[in-house]
Amino acid sequence: MTTQPQSAPEQSAPDGFAASFGAVAMAAYKPDEPMFARQLRSIQAQTHRNFVCLISVDGDYQRVADMVRRACGDDERFRVLGYENRLGFHHNFERALKAVPEAARWVALSDQDDYWYPEKLEVLLPALDNTALVTGQARVVTADVSATNQDPARGSLTDRRDVSPADLIANNQVTGSLCMFRREVLDLALPFPSLAAPSQYHDHWIGLCALACGGMSIRDVVLQDYIQHSSNVVGESRQSLPTSIRNTLRFVKRYEGSTSPRSICSIIYKTGLGWRTVMARTLLERKAPKNLSMCPDLEEALHLYARPRAMALIRSLLEGVRRHNVSPIRALEISLGIVSPRPRHSGTGNPR
Repeated sequence: MTTQPQSAPEQSAPDGFAASFGAVAMAAYKPDEPMFARQLRSIQAQTHRNFVCLISVDGDYQRVADMVRRACGDDERFRVLGYENRLGFHHNFERALKAVPEAARWVALSDQDDYWYPEKLEVLLPALDNTALVTGQARVVTADVSATNQDPARGSLTDRRDVSPADLIANNQVTGSLCMFRREVLDLALPFPSLAAPSQYHDHWIGLCALACGGMSIRDVVLQDYIQHSSNVVGESRQSLPTSIRNTLRFVKRYEGSTSPRSICSIIYKTGLGWRTVMARTLLERKAPKNLSMCPDLEEALHLYARPRAMALIRSLLEGVRRHNVSPIRALEISLGIVSPRPRHSGTGNPR
């Protein structure tokens, strides 16, 4: 399944990506050492070996550096980036990506507690000859199942799918830990846009940038375990409406400082529509200086979210729900953002 939204000729790699040098960018925050070590060793065991692994630590640098040394020994491909200040996962991934060397032709994102199958990089890399980003699928399991049972029937499978640009903005299909992309996507994606809300996701932004840079491809092949546990920052959410409401109230307190009606309206806007508007406006602002040629569907979708008109946006969301590409809860969250009063400061294309 592929999406090719750019009307300009593709920027094919002259020598192909299969044997090329790249970077694995990992964000780490208070990792559980056995799970962290298992993930590091699964990256170390990749059949494609031509890469550097950059581990950006969101505080407590020395502890994580010691873990990496115990897990990987003297493997010089694994480098820990020394930061003590905490930024949260969105901007911690940004720090790792800013450190990607110029010589790298591709980038793969990694969580600190998954498990990659040995052939993951080798299988996905050739797809970058024809697209800017490629993602595989994963087996969704708990840590104990991943460590003790390799039966693919144990656990569920992700269902990442090719969707229209408007549906991708509404309901992200790019999970960072499952994907890899061409180095030039970073030229558009950095610095990350920012919004003080739980909805700002590095992979959602990178997916849109890749769509503008040459398209994306989704491979229906399972290449890793996507491990779910109580400490997940982001995971395979299957929230009910009551759970979604409870989480919204928790985020209101965390990001807005109170649960007043004004604060609730602010977080509803930011979580549903605000982050998508920030992404759309930022991408449109960067289009002209980067001389991007976007396909009409992508440009139309960006304008739809950059300057949202209620009826047009609701029609788009209903179409996404009808196609089963947008969940009803997500459509409701975005729709509520249309009618919620806007906060005074609703985001920026600058990193902070």
